[in-house]
Amino acid sequence: MVKPMFQRSLLAALAALTLAGCSSVPRPPVPLVAQVDLERFMGDWYVIASIPTYIERDAWNAVESYRLDQDGSIATTFTFRKGGFDGPDKRYTPRGFVFDRESNAVWGMQFVWPIKADYRIAYLSDDYGQTVIAREARDYVWIMARSPSISEADYARLTEFVASMGYDTALLRKVPQRWPATADAREGTP
Repeated sequence: MVKPMFQRSLLAALAALTLAGCSSVPRPPVPLVAQVDLERFMGDWYVIASIPTYIERDAWNAVESYRLDQDGSIATTFTFRKGGFDGPDKRYTPRGFVFDRESNAVWGMQFVWPIKADYRIAYLSDDYGQTVIAREARDYVWIMARSPSISEADYARLTEFVASMGYDTALLRKVPQRWPATADAREGTP
């Protein structure tokens, strides 16, 4: 049997949490690239830095590869070494679904059916050499490039962009990159 005093305390705590959630200032939407040429966007992207998900917290040599399939979905392969340059290979193959066909900048990334995680192309350089992938929740973000490294000036500029979207850049982790990865480099990655 729950004691009345405990019930009142629990109800008061829940009410406070509810009100705190209601009183927060809404953030503006994550900015989107006006137009993404999907065919140009396909291929390999090195993860330069991220606020990582659970599976990639200790990723090295991380590469996200995209291939546009005939049905319009995007075959995705995410590969990395776990814990170091000589760590075990990890490979994930989610599928991307373009939600906004006008811009091609809003996707759902499906690791497990039927869930499609929010994936937004917030920045894309004119030469399709650098990109920032964000989420409305501002929980994860990825700075990626076509090469395994970028200049410190570019990194600072992209980090500033990530901060302007409302992310805590203290959580950003640079992903160690060294290529070729090993003699037994993963198929499909440089």
